[in-house]
Amino acid sequence: MSIVEMKVPVIGESVTEVTLSQWLKENGAYVNLDEPICEFESDKATLEFPAEAAGKLIYVADEGDDLEIGALVAKIDTSVAAPASKDTTPTAPKKEETVVKPVSNENYAKGTPSPAAAKILREENISTTEVQGTGKNGRITKEDALTAKAETKKTIIEPRKDITPSTTSLSTSFSRNTRKEKMSRMRRTIASRLVSAKNNTAMLTTFNEVDLTEIIKLRKKYQEQFVEKYGVKLGFMSLFAKACAKALMEMPEVNARIEDKHLIYHDYADISIAISTPTGLVVPPVHNVESLNFHEIELKIKELAGKARSGTLTLEEMKGGTFTITNGGIFGSMMSTPIINEPQSAILGMHTIQQRPMAIDGEVKIRPMMYLALSYDHRVIDGSSSVTFLVKVKKLLEDPVSLFLGI
Repeated sequence: MSIVEMKVPVIGESVTEVTLSQWLKENGAYVNLDEPICEFESDKATLEFPAEAAGKLIYVADEGDDLEIGALVAKIDTSVAAPASKDTTPTAPKKEETVVKPVSNENYAKGTPSPAAAKILREENISTTEVQGTGKNGRITKEDALTAKAETKKTIIEPRKDITPSTTSLSTSFSRNTRKEKMSRMRRTIASRLVSAKNNTAMLTTFNEVDLTEIIKLRKKYQEQFVEKYGVKLGFMSLFAKACAKALMEMPEVNARIEDKHLIYHDYADISIAISTPTGLVVPPVHNVESLNFHEIELKIKELAGKARSGTLTLEEMKGGTFTITNGGIFGSMMSTPIINEPQSAILGMHTIQQRPMAIDGEVKIRPMMYLALSYDHRVIDGSSSVTFLVKVKKLLEDPVSLFLGI
């Protein structure tokens, strides 16, 4: 018997521990070289762990276990020969799913999901028979699974119209059940970082409001041409990011951070964009926003958001950032005090747009208004600087032509 030990590899400089979030192969199953056998969840991303040899898989760790770098995960018995049948699948089908046997004149890969696709289908309780594979030889790819997931979410189950709810009796079955679930590694990391930011920074928040009349006009006038030329919509985020980048270049103290007893200043604006995912909030940065065009910013944000929600962001894509923007307005937030994304020194909070009466040149007019919140570390940024920065951003957004002209 020849045994190969599978241990947690070095993932990144700052990663010392991972969680075994899910096995992709069953205990005792035959695995091929480089075939993903499980998934690790680190502080920043979810990673597949490939087999280092071909043979029989023997579990050592369990799902949900926290493992240090170098810890033993599994063993592979390389003395076990591959099954004679070619009809092997990378993941064991769910018991409730019907395994569709390939027709003799079709390739065995047809209708078979990749490990990543199988994970998505399993989590969403979607049968492989409901998914059209677009991969090689009809294989179900991760993109196919995500498409099926999106279509499932769009399905709205309407109540039966022939059933009239009873108004004469009330249910006496009130639930008092509770359940206990282990926090995901990402959720634990988010929690510790937020508490650290609250405890280790002199955080204050200053507010202002911005009239988005001109930005809305600009987007309405040029949106179709912008989409036709660049293949992506001109959103609010690229305009806000560009305005912040311009203000950051003029006020380097807002773009700085503390390192030991020194202040580190940046001659570039790497703006982290807060993205909500099913497993938590991630803030991957868009690099050198000060030098990018609007369509380049939009395309990069779209790419990062897609990867974040599909769990494919790499550790490299999560690194860095000198300033953060978070948009609670997409969830309806009217006002909030965002928490600094350490080691950065400031974060801008966007909020929902409200039609409000405003005094314009002695007249009352209805304008689309948004409250802005800038949370900042008072150890690095003075109160006057924070207010000045927010006013600069406000003026740039209310006169977006100045953004395009760079003045």
